[in-house]
Amino acid sequence: MFFGKKSVLPIPDGFTADSIKTEASICTGEKTIGFYDPQKKKLMYAELVRSDKDISDFYKKYGLEYKK
Repeated sequence: MFFGKKSVLPIPDGFTADSIKTEASICTGEKTIGFYDPQKKKLMYAELVRSDKDISDFYKKYGLEYKK
């Protein structure tokens, strides 16, 4: 493994790039990003979002390009 180079994760089984969604809490306004599962009606592999960079980093983690 090379230092400073992050490996790209595969998109989880059952999901596509189009499955990525962001949600915001009604109470706190806290935002999360993850892969939306319509059967469970929730985000899977969710991560906290503090800025647009966090969203971009989530896409990069899975080898995708973030388009605003």
